Amino acid sequence: MKIDLRSDTVTVPDGGMLEAMMTAKVGDDVFGEDETVHALEHKLAALFNMEAGLFCPSGTMTNQIAIKCFTNPMDEVICDQGSHVYRYERGGIAYHSMASVRLINGIRGILTPELIEPEINEENIHYPNSSLVVLENTMNKGGGACYSLSQIEPIHTLCNIKEMKLHMDGARIFNALTATGDHASAYGQYFDGISVCLSKGLGAPVGSVLLGSKETIKEAIKIRKAFGGGMRQAGFLAAAGIYALDHNIPKLALDHQHAKALADALSKVSYVSSVLPVETNIVVFEVAKGIKPESVVHHLAESGVLCNATGPKTVRMVTHLNISEEMIDRAIENIIHLHLSAHK
Repeated sequence: MKIDLRSDTVTVPDGGMLEAMMTAKVGDDVFGEDETVHALEHKLAALFNMEAGLFCPSGTMTNQIAIKCFTNPMDEVICDQGSHVYRYERGGIAYHSMASVRLINGIRGILTPELIEPEINEENIHYPNSSLVVLENTMNKGGGACYSLSQIEPIHTLCNIKEMKLHMDGARIFNALTATGDHASAYGQYFDGISVCLSKGLGAPVGSVLLGSKETIKEAIKIRKAFGGGMRQAGFLAAAGIYALDHNIPKLALDHQHAKALADALSKVSYVSSVLPVETNIVVFEVAKGIKPESVVHHLAESGVLCNATGPKTVRMVTHLNISEEMIDRAIENIIHLHLSAHK
């Protein structure tokens, strides 16, 4: 039995999702004629209380489009040093938007007004214009740490005072909502842009939606075209997103339970020195002194448990809807019975 905990992007559509995809009504979305794409965009915009949405192939694209919408060349973007927009989007902020980046060491990637405000540049001919703050929810490098609305509100207030835009990389935003109990409808009042990924915890095969004002989305459509992201009969993919929203959000709570069970097992074995607190579906642990993360990954893979080394001392596991309780039990058994010796 292969137990794939490398990422929640490895999920495959179930029968219901495949049926929804195959029966979708489609048209040419570049001509604005795909009604299923429109339905997905409207559904998510309404859910988050925002004016409009734009369906794109990936979360990287929605993030990069948003950054280009909200900055000008020679501006500066403020984000956590572990942010996906900085570490895992191929330098896109510099390449696409010609903006620099001000990095902050957040608390497991979570930023606060107290951390952000000192990094906002004053008006000075020598300094780039601080124009955008990007938050990530949940925070991948922070082991799935998430923002609550009570943490977001004061950041929004600061951005308003400083006349800056605020964007949410909502890569796993429904995991965050599941963990905090907050309502999606409250988000719209705080953000200029929200990227909502459908292909991680929700299990759709492709796609993210950028949410914003009608004016922002009008500009975003042009940028998506320049990025090569205009799609034709994209409704087959959008239908999977609609199905995911209608059926898979309640399943996230079980993913979180599974992650906590894995973390509990990992905290008891000798080859693990520490485990980050688990809030959602991501488990990040640090290996003991003398143990290499790659060795842990290799030996677990031999027993059928797949995971990723994410640093010189860390390994990541991610639970998702294709992981059953039986798989978690088997993974825990393999974790407990794995014995590794430190290298002298």
